[in-house]
Amino acid sequence: MRISTFFFLTRRGLRNLGKHWAMTIACIASLSVCMTLNSFASLAEVNVDSMVSYLGSQNETVVYLDPDCDDATATQVGEKLSTMPGVSGVQYVSKQDVLNIYRGYMEDYSSLWDEFESDNPFKANYRVTISDLSQMAAMSKKMQAIPGVYSVAAPVEMTNVFVEVQQAVTKGGRLIVLVLMIVSIITVGSTIRLSVFARRREIEIMKYVGATNALVTLPFVVEGLAMGLISGALTAGVSLAAYSYTVSAASTLGGLWQMIMGHALVPVANVWPTVVIYSLAGGALVGGLGSMFSIRKHLNV
Repeated sequence: MRISTFFFLTRRGLRNLGKHWAMTIACIASLSVCMTLNSFASLAEVNVDSMVSYLGSQNETVVYLDPDCDDATATQVGEKLSTMPGVSGVQYVSKQDVLNIYRGYMEDYSSLWDEFESDNPFKANYRVTISDLSQMAAMSKKMQAIPGVYSVAAPVEMTNVFVEVQQAVTKGGRLIVLVLMIVSIITVGSTIRLSVFARRREIEIMKYVGATNALVTLPFVVEGLAMGLISGALTAGVSLAAYSYTVSAASTLGGLWQMIMGHALVPVANVWPTVVIYSLAGGALVGGLGSMFSIRKHLNV
């Protein structure tokens, strides 16, 4: 195919958008809605992962040392904890540190804690942060088996709730994306199919005079790609505007929600390149596939 022919067919495909403007607007609108819902589902999945990671970093596993263990054993326990796969942070808290923490909780009655200076009842411990919350229960058992460890306190039940919510949102988001992607392809295909049906005689004549499948198909593919790109641009704009508002509104929430959402929501600057790229690429892909599937059966003349 010559370059001049390619550009001619491309311009023809773009002109078809104006000739069938009502169907074009309907297709772009419906495709934009489907793709926007896809973006919302993907953003929800990303933020739930971020929230679970944030909450996981706030829930430390406390490894209590045996009161009879010496400094060498305590050091060995810390080294083994640090080298365990999945451990992202280890902090040592001595018996005196624990006493000072409780003394700080009751500053007005700190003198009451003076009698424990010579007989400290607390246990030295390690505060361990685990990167993968789903492994907390298994890792707690491994920590318990380390020589010199007295007991392990881990928020396993609460962690399991976080992990179950994360998995449910991930599966639901991917299912929504798949279903809406199929709906989007059908939507674009239906619009292109109507355009093809209206010009089926023209296509038959072109085939009879020797036009190749590429010459017949290209204008329709260009038409579908154009509608997909326009829908992708609208999707990116609406999705980013709505998400930016959500991030801004999170700072106005009070109490626990402000602490969680204010720290865990992924910033707009981190997601907008991905949203724009995937919206445009997804729109082009859906538009192109919808066009190709719609015109294929009309090429057999």
